[in-house]
Amino acid sequence: MKIALTIAGSDSSAGAGIQADIKTMTLNGVYAESAITALTAQNTTGVYDILESSPEFLKAQLDAIFDDIYPDSVKIGMVSSKALIEVIADCLKERKTKNIVVDPVMVATSGSKLLLDDSIETLMQKLLPLADLLTPNIPEAEILSGIEIKSIYDMEDAAKIISEKFSCKTLIKGGHKLNDANDYLYSEGKGVWFKGERIDNPNTHGTGCTLSSAIAANLSKGFSMEEAIKMAKDFLSAALKDGLNLGKGSGPMNHAFDIKDKYKKLGENR
Repeated sequence: MKIALTIAGSDSSAGAGIQADIKTMTLNGVYAESAITALTAQNTTGVYDILESSPEFLKAQLDAIFDDIYPDSVKIGMVSSKALIEVIADCLKERKTKNIVVDPVMVATSGSKLLLDDSIETLMQKLLPLADLLTPNIPEAEILSGIEIKSIYDMEDAAKIISEKFSCKTLIKGGHKLNDANDYLYSEGKGVWFKGERIDNPNTHGTGCTLSSAIAANLSKGFSMEEAIKMAKDFLSAALKDGLNLGKGSGPMNHAFDIKDKYKKLGENR
């Protein structure tokens, strides 16, 4: 079985972060490992507290993973401090890791920055150049490219700038009122659009985590980048279409929509 590692924060409501990553990787047919950068107290209405891992403890987690069950791919989500970014970058270089997908979580849905400027600089200098794929949303792509994104043509320009700047493939995710969930991949001098389907479901908590984790899982199984992205988008759409409705805010999707009926129905009527 192929192995995928997620390095990210824990979401106590399990809609995003480590929990969403593990569910996504498992449902995409790989064994999921995790290194936790922070614990959060959060639910569908917001984040109420954060307890960050120390750099020493994050390093210990990564060393334990790589010394025993070496991953075939790595997905990196939100890393909130300069010191933790440096630990991850040093580990990936030392361990010669392949199939690195970085979801550069820097801007909240509200538009607020989630990283201090010095942390963003460290992310850009030390971690992003190690990635095989970056998956920024539009506000994050604006930070990374240095240009405003107001049209699909701006998306294409930004993806090219980011890809050349960090020497990696770049997938800019649509949405944010710019288009339906159409994503644009720039890789080695050419661009490809991945058309998305408008799904009438307000419960979209964890979509970015889910997409990047599914891509990492598919890369670990040997699929090409374009194949991995297409399959990940199909998985995300199906999880949203399932129509799970939990919580008082923007709820999670059903990552387990494809679990076999034999196990779903056990104990259902008890």
